[in-house]
Amino acid sequence: MTVHDSQGVILLAATPVGNAKDASARLVEAFQDSDVIAAEDTRRLRALLSRLDIEPRGQILSFYEGNESARVPELIDKAAGGAQVLVVTDAGMPSVSDPGFRLVREAHAADVPITCLPGPSAALAALVLSGLPVARFAFEGFLPRKEGDRRRRLESLATEERTMVFFEAPHRLEESLADMVLAFGAKRQAAVCRELTKTYEEVKRGELGELAQWAQGEVRGEITVVVDGASSDDLREAAGLADDESIARAVMEAMASGLSRKDAAAKVAEAAGLSKRHVYDASLRSPTDS
Repeated sequence: MTVHDSQGVILLAATPVGNAKDASARLVEAFQDSDVIAAEDTRRLRALLSRLDIEPRGQILSFYEGNESARVPELIDKAAGGAQVLVVTDAGMPSVSDPGFRLVREAHAADVPITCLPGPSAALAALVLSGLPVARFAFEGFLPRKEGDRRRRLESLATEERTMVFFEAPHRLEESLADMVLAFGAKRQAAVCRELTKTYEEVKRGELGELAQWAQGEVRGEITVVVDGASSDDLREAAGLADDESIARAVMEAMASGLSRKDAAAKVAEAAGLSKRHVYDASLRSPTDS
């Protein structure tokens, strides 16, 4: 590698999410040259190396959620001692819903050089294939496994205006989509992306209600779900501000706490995703203000 030639370094590298041909030239070079390769699953790593026809010269170590805490100091010590340490996950970028964050934080604290070899990303691939707005998005990773925790997480996102990207296990997809219907409404647009970059890649687009019906039964493969953000109508409904009268009532309640009409209108407008002028004018027009 050309990065930090004279000293050890930790390299976080993105691996293909399905198609081995997506491996970058820098990743191939890193596999060949690194003194240590820390992999989430060493068997899957060796399978990828075989597909790439690479025989690594470095030591291969496991680095997964169960041993992350114990392995981080070891990897930092190796890099501090002059080794090139390559860190990879099963697919995509380390630290993104996979081990790596703790290593990055501790490496910075120890003043050990660390850099990134960018590459494939299931989250970004799904986002651009979804047909949903991409200018602003929120990556939410995996939802909680327990139903109550999952529903609370989704309810907290009901007014999120950015497009949302989730990872999900295939055996939990049906339940998660059903909970999304409860939190976001059956009409919210979404896309389920399955087996990205692989032979049987599939992107299923539609309303959440339709997708929840489609997912009943067996859906296989690696899953990424993309959900449209809340619209102005969604925000108004969530805030209970469906008409001018309800808007005016909210402004009056805010004014009762000591705010001026202007400040109260601004507060309500921000919460509901409405223009300040519309809220202010509605508060003047409504008979609620008497």
